Amino acid sequence: MPATDARRTRRAEVVAALIGCLLVVAALVIIWGARLSIPRELYVSELGAEGMPTAVWFEAALLLVVAGGASIAWAGRRVRSRLRGLALWTPAISLWVACGFFLFASQVTCTASCPLPYGATFNLQDFMHTLAAVLAFVAACWAMLQSSFAHDHRVLSAFSGTVGVLVGVIAATGGLFSLFRFQVVLGSRLEFVATTLAIGWLVVFGAVLAARGIRDSRKRQSEARRQTKRAALPA
Repeated sequence: MPATDARRTRRAEVVAALIGCLLVVAALVIIWGARLSIPRELYVSELGAEGMPTAVWFEAALLLVVAGGASIAWAGRRVRSRLRGLALWTPAISLWVACGFFLFASQVTCTASCPLPYGATFNLQDFMHTLAAVLAFVAACWAMLQSSFAHDHRVLSAFSGTVGVLVGVIAATGGLFSLFRFQVVLGSRLEFVATTLAIGWLVVFGAVLAARGIRDSRKRQSEARRQTKRAALPA
């Protein structure tokens, strides 16, 4: 790739990462704004349930996560894991998969009150929504795991490993509480915590990519100026 094209690509990646971060932060603000407007405990998906006053806002938040996540994934498509098993595909692909499932979940919402899709309360729509949401979280956690062993990204690696474990444990615990109808209030709160951490990780992922791109660009500009000065010196 010619140097000019490479510079344009790197600039585009920085812009994509920054835009993605802004979209994802906006999504998180909307989700918490919607949550605080409901004076009772509920799970995240119930914000978008049929008949809920927050349904339109929740759909918008998920679409912002999809757009922002896809943009950040494109900016970080060259990030790879050092471990062979995790390097079969990049974290970007895992993020795109997660975005695809979140897109599905935004359009196929759960029914009123979001009943658990098993036993007497089984409903195909609720089952499809829940399955998509779970698979989206799994794909996102896999991206975190891959990023925790990323080449030449020490800060991202350390942060991803910590957040990945937290999100996996908290989301699984909240999901099990919901499944067994045990400590439902705590389970719903855990789910919001896991969602917040996952979205926060995506913001940090994008911010790290943007910061590295800006830093590398400044280094190249500085080196180019030094070479120009050397060339201007008399022989």
